[in-house]
Amino acid sequence: MSKKNTDKPLAQNKKASHDYFIEDTFEAGLVLTGTEIKSIRGGKTNLSDSFATIRNGEAFIHNMHVSPFEQGNRNNPDDPTRPRKLLLKRKQIDTLYGASKQQGYALVPLKIYIKNGFAKLLLGLGKGKKQFDKRETAKKKDAQRDIQRALREKQKVAR
Repeated sequence: MSKKNTDKPLAQNKKASHDYFIEDTFEAGLVLTGTEIKSIRGGKTNLSDSFATIRNGEAFIHNMHVSPFEQGNRNNPDDPTRPRKLLLKRKQIDTLYGASKQQGYALVPLKIYIKNGFAKLLLGLGKGKKQFDKRETAKKKDAQRDIQRALREKQKVAR
């Protein structure tokens, strides 16, 4: 029996693309305890206020909320927002550490998904957007939406 390879996101950080220019992405494994994997597979995860740091040569994710499993037992963790260790290669950690020390860069969790039976976190290296950048991005989205709307209307008239 082969393991399923599903890259469908179980949790996504929708604010990340609004607040940051994502320049590079890294796939990291998660160190989970008890029944946390069951909660993640059930979609009981929230990435909205989470962030990643590198401390003592190890990567951690903070404020990622994993709800306790309903049918859980004593192996359920006490704190749903506890820091969790990320599994990355040494070269990736060094790259992220050097980049995150630059002014304006942050390690942003983008989404959680299951790959080959393991929980994975897509970690982005993001440069913070200024307020005028956010307005410019919104203008581009509106313009693109107007173009698509006009094309659909033109296709309806042509039929």
